[in-house]
Amino acid sequence: MISIICAFNDEKVLEACLLKSLKDQATDCEIIAINNTENQFKSAAEALNWGGTQAVGDYVMFVHQDVDLRSDSWLESTEALLDSLPDLGIAGVAGISEHGGPFAERCSNTIHHRPQARYRNVITQGPQMDRWGTPIREPEPVQTVDECLVIIPKSVFKIMQFDEVTCDGWHLYAADYCLSVAAQGFSVYAIPKCIHHQSKGYDEKNALGVIASLGLHPNEYYCTLEHVLKKHKDRYKWIHTSCGSWNTLYPLKLQRFHLALKHVILSLLIRS
Repeated sequence: MISIICAFNDEKVLEACLLKSLKDQATDCEIIAINNTENQFKSAAEALNWGGTQAVGDYVMFVHQDVDLRSDSWLESTEALLDSLPDLGIAGVAGISEHGGPFAERCSNTIHHRPQARYRNVITQGPQMDRWGTPIREPEPVQTVDECLVIIPKSVFKIMQFDEVTCDGWHLYAADYCLSVAAQGFSVYAIPKCIHHQSKGYDEKNALGVIASLGLHPNEYYCTLEHVLKKHKDRYKWIHTSCGSWNTLYPLKLQRFHLALKHVILSLLIRS
């Protein structure tokens, strides 16, 4: 059985997306919905660790409130797939590989110029059903997975939980977990399971806004990213996430400026 953990701040979104897609699943599941509308938890890691310790299933699925599973057999087929994966530490529907394509292919994503060739498994996101990822037919090893939906065996979660010190906000807790669990000898996989994530996954900003804030994401994201890069710098030169690839040895502010400038230039080229 899969235990489903969701920390939510909008009950209407939770009901319309995640809970609606869970109602007719072909197999039983445990649902632990964590009401954080009054900010009882200061971070995702804290909230999800609390929920995970309550779970009784063989697998613990941590998922955003605005995710639609798109299939009534999603949980059943996913659990069977997870059972076949050796040394599973964590799996996600959106994985980021250490291996990418040529520069032109990496820059082909018109959403916000992320290295699409590194992305494993096609999911859709946002009201326009934007496609994210490169199709895979079998589970594939990746470096990290996106936080929108991740699954951890309960036996592994008992050994290692999300790092509440490094990830003291609402970002990168799954990416950090992937790097940490891999250091313990477990495997990280992207699985070929489709979902729809209602969020676009990034902020809408014009060119001036991107330059002024040195990126597409809130400052809290970059604060956590700095902690993650420092934590894992001895094991990784590059850390690849769904929001970009980051060098652990190069100053983060300079990387942010470089990527913000690249985003603006490519946006202008595409428009022209």
